Amino acid sequence: MKIQWRVTDPETGDELWICAERFARVWNFKTKAHRRHDWTKMTAKPTRAMWEHLLDALKRKYTRRDEAELIDIADVEKIIKELPGEK
Repeated sequence: MKIQWRVTDPETGDELWICAERFARVWNFKTKAHRRHDWTKMTAKPTRAMWEHLLDALKRKYTRRDEAELIDIADVEKIIKELPGEK
C-alpha cells in the first residue's frame, strides 16, 4: 500500500512530497522535492504530523473500502500512541 501527499515547508515555503509505503506490515517514508523527481528514503524519523496524516488517510481509505485494513489502522494508532511527548 502506498499513500502520498504534499506539504509546505514552514521554513522555506517550498513544497515537499511525502510517500508512506507499507510492505510486510512495516511502514517506510520517502520524500521528493518536486513532482517529477525521484523518491529519496527519509533519513530522519517521521514526525507525529506525518503519522497522523497517514492515519487520517488510512481511515478515509477504509471507509471507502479501497486498500486499507483495520490492522493497518491499528498499527499506526499504536505507533502514534508510543511516540514521545503529547499531542
